[in-house]
Amino acid sequence: MTIQKAKTYQTWKHNEEQNLDMFWMHCPNKLERQLRNSLDIQIFGQLFCAGNRMLSYIDAQDFEDRGMRHAFNFTNTRRNAQMLASGFKPPLAVRTGTSIVGIVYQNGVILGADTRATEGPIVSDKNCSKIHRLQDHIFCCGAGTAADTEQMTLMTSAELDLHGLNTDRQVPVVCASMMLRRTLFRYQGHISAALVMGGVDKYGPHVNCIHPYGSIDKLPYAAMGSGTLAAMAVLERGWSPSLDLDQGKQLVREAISAGVFNDLGSGSNIDLCVITPNGAQHLRTETIASERGERLGKYAILPNTTLVKSISVQDIDITDERVYRPSVSVSQAASLSTSEFQSEPPTDTEQPPPDNP
Repeated sequence: MTIQKAKTYQTWKHNEEQNLDMFWMHCPNKLERQLRNSLDIQIFGQLFCAGNRMLSYIDAQDFEDRGMRHAFNFTNTRRNAQMLASGFKPPLAVRTGTSIVGIVYQNGVILGADTRATEGPIVSDKNCSKIHRLQDHIFCCGAGTAADTEQMTLMTSAELDLHGLNTDRQVPVVCASMMLRRTLFRYQGHISAALVMGGVDKYGPHVNCIHPYGSIDKLPYAAMGSGTLAAMAVLERGWSPSLDLDQGKQLVREAISAGVFNDLGSGSNIDLCVITPNGAQHLRTETIASERGERLGKYAILPNTTLVKSISVQDIDITDERVYRPSVSVSQAASLSTSEFQSEPPTDTEQPPPDNP
């Protein structure tokens, strides 16, 4: 729909019904026909002259009509910018200020993550799951905005399921990393999801570090999130290619614990996921990193009571007393004066003595 067509439409205003039929000959679009059936000609003419605004409206309607619920929609970006300019303060996003780790050991991959989710300075969730399943042999740890990481992994998991059904084979790890990278690069960092993906396929164990803009690092060990520095220091000191299962688990625990104790955005428990050629084992709340301490001091004061240290009683001498009457309206004053007049006792007057019989 262009400006030239809008001018052509204005020349057809004399006969609205005939001109509308001629218009649909020039614009045979399914969405436009649906819009014509739902709106009268005046409303449609206003929308048609709007040009780009109508196109954005049709695109948004098309987006909702297709039932594309598992995707990202940025049609409200302009509206949100206007609300921010007018002084509206949106609610804070729930972020997984995180310590996530992935290592390669002898027989597979071990992933680890803490379980704290924050909303600004507030801990909104103490036991959230940051290890997401993509396939039975591919798992992913997410750091960043909780909604973005969860939705991103759900979309990619569905696409990988369809890919496995179409090809009738096990999905390789490189295919999952490519799907994640393409989606993240398409949105140019607007999806706040930093991922550590690990898996085991016929080519061996893999650990990929995927950044929000779509770049990738293929490393034998990786760490992301707000506790990256502390966790990476432990990994660089303790990792070796000859680690067995128990040593790998202990190394991941130490790395996540370093992030928990040196980063305010990480805390609570430690989740692990061990991936081998035989399958994956998701260990939920495998270790409690930061336990709540016990109160060491003993208090003699009972609960819900207040300690009284001293009592003093003072005598009060009343030197003057005044009575204040609340203010009343004119009508209330009139009714009040009438009631007072009626309630006053009769005055003593001289009355004739009674007649003696």
